[in-house]
Amino acid sequence: MKKGWIEVIAGCMFSGKSEELIRRVRRAKIARQKVQVFKSSLDTRYDEAKVVSHSGAKVEAISVDHPEEIIAKIDDDTQVVAIDEAQFFSEKIVDVIEFLADRGIRVIVAGLDLDFRGEPFGPMPALLARAEKVDKLTAICMVCGEEATRTQRIIDGKPASYYDPIVVIGAQEKYEARCRRHHIVPDKPDIIQRERK
Repeated sequence: MKKGWIEVIAGCMFSGKSEELIRRVRRAKIARQKVQVFKSSLDTRYDEAKVVSHSGAKVEAISVDHPEEIIAKIDDDTQVVAIDEAQFFSEKIVDVIEFLADRGIRVIVAGLDLDFRGEPFGPMPALLARAEKVDKLTAICMVCGEEATRTQRIIDGKPASYYDPIVVIGAQEKYEARCRRHHIVPDKPDIIQRERK
């Protein structure tokens, strides 16, 4: 049986996650490996049929609504599966990725580890825990220029409230990379308030 494994590329927005996923896909293709790339149908920012980085790098991709569709669309000779924006999928993506890796496929996954509130995002914590390899990328804080690990959502020039919707698709017009010190989440309950609920 071939050896499969899971690689997770995580970080905040503008940290180069999609760029790194595309780089690994290109290297696998250079090595003449059969690669299939998937993305969430929610991500329509740049192209519905491609994974596109903020810098403009791109690779053909299959857009899917539900994780289970990935298994149905895998070709028999596929050796590498890449999945972008994994945080947009349901928790079932974890089972799908485990299934693929257990069958000898190298699975490369990219996604936001934290939502705009600074809390673990969707299935990403479970994927980080199960991966054989994890790379956590950082961006540059738009306020101070230090390393950024958080994603700041901006609405009308101000930080979004903790109670705003978690998923809002966008790029530079709605989000900024921020360090911990400059990441602001109005209305966020402190840990004592959350424990009481």
